[in-house]
Order: sequence, then C-alpha cells, then structure tokens
Amino acid sequence: MKLLTVFTPTYNRAFCLGKLYETLIDQTNQDFIWLIVDDGSTDNTKHLVDQWIKDGHLSIKYIYQENQGMHGAHNTAYAAIDTELNVCIDSDDFMPEDAVENIVTSWREYGGEKVSGIIGLDSYTDGEVIGTELPSHLKQSTLFNLYNKHGVKGDKKLVYRTELTKEFPYPVFKNEKYVGLAYKYFRLDEKYEMLLLNKVLCRVEYLEDGSSRNMLKQYRRNPKGFAFYRKELMTLRFAGVFFKFRQAVHYVSSSLMMKNKRLLAESPQKGITILALPFGCLLYLYVTSRTRDVLN
Repeated sequence: MKLLTVFTPTYNRAFCLGKLYETLIDQTNQDFIWLIVDDGSTDNTKHLVDQWIKDGHLSIKYIYQENQGMHGAHNTAYAAIDTELNVCIDSDDFMPEDAVENIVTSWREYGGEKVSGIIGLDSYTDGEVIGTELPSHLKQSTLFNLYNKHGVKGDKKLVYRTELTKEFPYPVFKNEKYVGLAYKYFRLDEKYEMLLLNKVLCRVEYLEDGSSRNMLKQYRRNPKGFAFYRKELMTLRFAGVFFKFRQAVHYVSSSLMMKNKRLLAESPQKGITILALPFGCLLYLYVTSRTRDVLN
C-alpha cells in the first residue's frame, strides 16, 4: 500500500497535464498513487492518460465523471482514495522532484492521529514562494490560525489524512459548479492542528482559464454555493466577530443574487447579518455591475 495519493481534478486540460506527469515521474520517492478525476473533459485527456497507464512509469488511477465543478471532483477523489494521506495538485501545477520525499519523511517522523496532516509551501514556477513562509517558531497550527493569527499570506499546499477528508462532503447545487474548498479545511481545524513544513511542495502557474483568475464570474454564477460557504464560516467556533461579519457581507450579497427572501431567517448569525446588510447590498451591486455578461 502506498502512503500518499496525489489527486488531480481536471477539465479539458490535456494541453498542460503532461508537465505534471513528467514531474511525478521525476519524484525521488515513488511512494504515491496518481489519481486523475476527469470532470467531464471533451478533449483528449482520456487518450493521454490511457497511454500513460500503458507506459507503466507511474501507478495511475483514472476516474471520469459528468462535469460537477472543482468541489464535485474533490468529492469523487476523497471517496475513491484509500491511502493514508492525500494531496491535491491541480492540472496546471507541478511538484518539485523532492516534494513526495519531503511529505513522506515529515509524516513518518512527526505524523499521527493527533494531527490532520501537513501544511507546506506553494511557489511560482520560478521557485519564488507565494506569499510568506510558515512561522519558523511553530511546529503545528491550524490553517485558520496561520492566516488570521500568525499573519501568513498566500496559497499553501495542504496534505491531509484521508479518513478525515471523507468527512464534510461538499454539497452539489443544481446548475452550479463551485463551493469554497476551505469549508472542509476549516471544519477539520475545529478538531486538529496540522504539521508545518517550510518546504515547497507545489509549483503553481495561474492560467487564464483557471478559477483563481475568474473569481468574480464564479461568484455570480454560483450564489448558492457561495452562500452555503459563508454560512458555514459564520458558525466556526474559533472565529472572531470581524471574521464572521465579513462572511455575513458576502452571504448577503450571494443571497441577493439568488433572490433569497429568507436570508435573515436562514442566517446562523442574525445580528451580525443585520449589521452587514448595507455592505452586502453594496457588494452585490459591485459584483453584478462587473459581471453583467456572465449570465447571458
């Protein structure tokens, strides 16, 4: 049994998957399976993966599903993974050759049931760390505290114990394709801290068609998913009032987009939501003015 599953949700990304494939072949430690969740691609992704499986350089598992969006692909991956650990590497990203080695070494030395996984670094393709490094004086932390207490900035790479990622599945809403992935991560923060590993585990390239570059459009197209996400974050027991207020502003905005007249009744923080109403209305007007062509 391998220790780690590297899983990759992909949608019409055959043109860039090869770079990730090559870096996985080059890993100094091969104690992993590569799981590809094809979220309804219409390009030659399956043909490409079939050839890689035939070549036999990696242990590869391929799953095809009708398009559900990133969070739906994550649901499918977590249901299928049976290794102890997993990490998501997106189709337009790749791993430094020592990434798996660093994950395996850190987990075998410090891992166990008292932590939920490992937080490592993301870098740009030139090796520059995205945002800040992790605090050198800390060995463990929750993801939430890293950003909201210790001042960490920028995307980080998360490696989780698989049995935990099977908890808190993402809801799939009809005609929508997005729910914030951090919903699951913050729920796990309520139970566990994570090991901190100040090493680059993933090199990131933000492509023009990636979700990071299209967040306003995602916001407009997926109001139910965003409203769900913000409501969940308003219930986090370790979050402060200002954090919950920011979530309430976004919750109001998304509720207006979906014409939800019960937005106050359905809010888990009614007082904070009332205070957030005018700011949520302004955010709604801003987003709709910037994305008028999205729903056409």
